[in-house]
Amino acid sequence: MQRIKCTLAYDGTGFHGYQVQPGQRTVQGELERVLGAIHKGASIRVTASGRTDAGVHAQGQVFHFDTPLSIPGEKWPVVLNTRIPDEMTILRAECVSSDFHSRFSVKEKEYRYRIHKGAERSPFHRNFALHYPYPLDVGLMEEAAAHLLGEHDFTSFCSAKTEVEDKIRTIHAITFEETADELVLSFRGNGF
Repeated sequence: MQRIKCTLAYDGTGFHGYQVQPGQRTVQGELERVLGAIHKGASIRVTASGRTDAGVHAQGQVFHFDTPLSIPGEKWPVVLNTRIPDEMTILRAECVSSDFHSRFSVKEKEYRYRIHKGAERSPFHRNFALHYPYPLDVGLMEEAAAHLLGEHDFTSFCSAKTEVEDKIRTIHAITFEETADELVLSFRGNGF
């Protein structure tokens, strides 16, 4: 049995989030469906570094799975990309030790929020950015964001059903990148 670590990008517009949900199309559901077919009907579970909500996209989400197949790690992107939906791409894959865990081995995560500032909404941004055609005071936003840096208890942001015991997280960096028609807010931390 070998453990495969994959890095995945996807357009989440057509998915009801990452995690399997009965009767809903999800990223995990599609991955497990394809892996099941490759493994001749065997159930292959994938474990991700985190979950996303409906309509959320990913540029580098890590997941892992265990397989009895002897396909080299670097060949898995070719094997999977020919079978997964067009909204998904396996960027890279590698064999890792059995103690690697996508969720618990994470050192840092980054979330990006895009604001389209154009006067008119754009059909090319509609699934990837909030349209906000009003003036933004980026300096004031940066000043406010500075209060989020460092270690904080995020208990009040957690679901009552969460299994996570330690709700202390550290926000390492918050950056603002502004162009003529877009503002990108990036949050990097040890978890969210």
